[in-house]
Amino acid sequence: MEQVESFLKIKIEKEYAVLSLNKPPANSYDKNYLKLINKALVDIESDSSIKVILIESTSDKFFCAGADIKVFSQNTTEQNAEMVVAAREVSTTIASSSKIVIAAIRGHVLGGGLEMAMSCDIRLAATGNYLVGLPEVKLGLMPGNGGTPRMIDLIGAGRAMELLVTGNSISPEKAFHYGLFNQLFEATEFKTKVHQYVQELALGAGEAMSAIKKYIQLHKGMNLQESLDFETKSVETLYDTYDAKEGFQAFVEKRKPKFN
Repeated sequence: MEQVESFLKIKIEKEYAVLSLNKPPANSYDKNYLKLINKALVDIESDSSIKVILIESTSDKFFCAGADIKVFSQNTTEQNAEMVVAAREVSTTIASSSKIVIAAIRGHVLGGGLEMAMSCDIRLAATGNYLVGLPEVKLGLMPGNGGTPRMIDLIGAGRAMELLVTGNSISPEKAFHYGLFNQLFEATEFKTKVHQYVQELALGAGEAMSAIKKYIQLHKGMNLQESLDFETKSVETLYDTYDAKEGFQAFVEKRKPKFN
């Protein structure tokens, strides 16, 4: 099933959903566009049959260039603060979703666009001559949608410091080397590889994947014993699920499991 709303395409498959950013030329956002994206994510969250969300772009040149600078420069301070709040809501919805959210990147991903991508659980990227970065400091600002802590978590404080204070962009190859991207596929086979990746992940044990995502996010700040206790409580919620029983049965029968 495919829906087309203003600047956003939504395709619902059996066990995964695809959100395609479709706001030429750069998928730059204003508050209304962010509200549209967030609503789509919230609606998908309510569908228990969906395990994975793929966020991609219809453009070969841009994933997302972040905030629309023309709009931002014309806004009042209060209006820009509202846009930042809306951007944070999108990142929070992605991070708190029970689904595994994947960003598919094959074009420039800058500023708020990279912050959105970093809030996803997995980032798949294509090779190519495009830019990856957080250039806010060149406008006298700093990231405000979670980009600073997420970049530190993903690539370490040293590399994050350099990218944040210079505002310089890096290549997709370097982003992959740094750990900002999980996979780097050849551009010529990117679409095929991404959809194979998503389809395979969507066949996995949804409740277990959701529990793993929650654990990874919430264990930060815990000491070792607290983290171990949290892991124990998390796995205990899975023992009596259909997926766990099916997984064990499939192992015994030497077949591929068919998870819910």
